[in-house]
Amino acid sequence: MLRMVIHVALGDITQLTVDAIVNPANSLGIMENGVARTIKVEGGDDIEGEAKAAAPVAVGAAVVTGAGALWCKAIIHAPTMEEPGMRVGVENVRRATRAALLAAGRNSYETVALPGMGTGTGQVPYDEAARAMVDELRAHKMPQPSTIWLIATNHDMIYAFEDALRLASIP
Repeated sequence: MLRMVIHVALGDITQLTVDAIVNPANSLGIMENGVARTIKVEGGDDIEGEAKAAAPVAVGAAVVTGAGALWCKAIIHAPTMEEPGMRVGVENVRRATRAALLAAGRNSYETVALPGMGTGTGQVPYDEAARAMVDELRAHKMPQPSTIWLIATNHDMIYAFEDALRLASIP
């Protein structure tokens, strides 16, 4: 049986030394809000240029770009919404998380960091997003990634991740 190690931490996803970080993107590759903006500011405009060149990317698909000046090797852009600023439902969180994990597996990334997908601009409640993400982590059957970092910038998202993981481990 495959084992995935999952860590939950408070912090800045752009400062991690992992194989890849996940950008809860929009289908157009525009990086103007939330985590996407932070990735562009910290990593450089080339990341957005690569993401836009690959656009449009459907919700439920993902593309991988370089990481610019970031510590990680790559950015996995997994759209949770078609256009910037859209409110989305939890199903988009599921589809984006699944797409990000599959992209990580295809690229043999061992260590991947994900923020609370869809919880910023998309306005998905933290608890719903966390449960959907953990469900997708549990359902993922590829050997990579083997280590996941669930990263949040606030304690409420941390609590949501921890609760979802605790509930998922109850038989």
